[in-house]
Amino acid sequence: MNKNYIYIPELSQLPSRVYFRYDEYGANTHGAAHRHQWGQLNYTARGVMQLQIDGRPYMSPPNYAVWIPPHQLHSCYNRESVLYRSVYIALSECCLLPEHPCAVAMSPILKAILNDFADRDVTTPISQPDLNLAQVLLDQLQLAPIEADYLPYGQSDMVNFVLNKLSSDPGDCTVLCDWAKQVFVSERTLARYFIQELGMSFGEWRQRLRFLTAIDALEQGRAIKEIALDMGYSNSSAFITMFIRHAGCTPEQYRRLV
Repeated sequence: MNKNYIYIPELSQLPSRVYFRYDEYGANTHGAAHRHQWGQLNYTARGVMQLQIDGRPYMSPPNYAVWIPPHQLHSCYNRESVLYRSVYIALSECCLLPEHPCAVAMSPILKAILNDFADRDVTTPISQPDLNLAQVLLDQLQLAPIEADYLPYGQSDMVNFVLNKLSSDPGDCTVLCDWAKQVFVSERTLARYFIQELGMSFGEWRQRLRFLTAIDALEQGRAIKEIALDMGYSNSSAFITMFIRHAGCTPEQYRRLV
């Protein structure tokens, strides 16, 4: 197989109602489009996985996973290396989980279970303690906060104009009132459109974009001060505070993760 393509197990059925996968994928790796009859939770403990699900893009950064319901066509791409965690969930267990692809906020419990199974090389829970942990994971997934996407796009031209500009320059510090002038509406109107279409504020969307961009920069070995300035921060402290909010650790701690 081409080294840039990810191996995907060919399973006709799951060996148990919850099946775990984990791996580490290098930069510029792809997972070919496929579908299966079970649900799948995709999570990266390190790095950002980009997925296409039925033609729509989704992001899986640290602290958020992407839920793929059964029978959905999906593929993935890793621009930088990722530490991958995945759970296949049998169709019978999916009835209480979202019917549509979405971003799932990863609680400390969910992360701990996935990392514990990976550390112990458990793919199929067999012992009673592992079966109990698998059930806790299912219970926690049903309770986990969900969003349509971690970094969604809007429906209106005015919102997407701003998002496209920011995507091309995440360090742009233009304030919302100046963006509003460019799309010929009031600041209050544009702020309302952001909440209605994206489910989050302008500031939150820009901060998430900067966080994702910073992860790529850290993977490339760039200095934290340099990244902070590129992301529009006047000093490293403000950048580090933002990063801790989204990753739960400092940029240096994140860089040292294995």
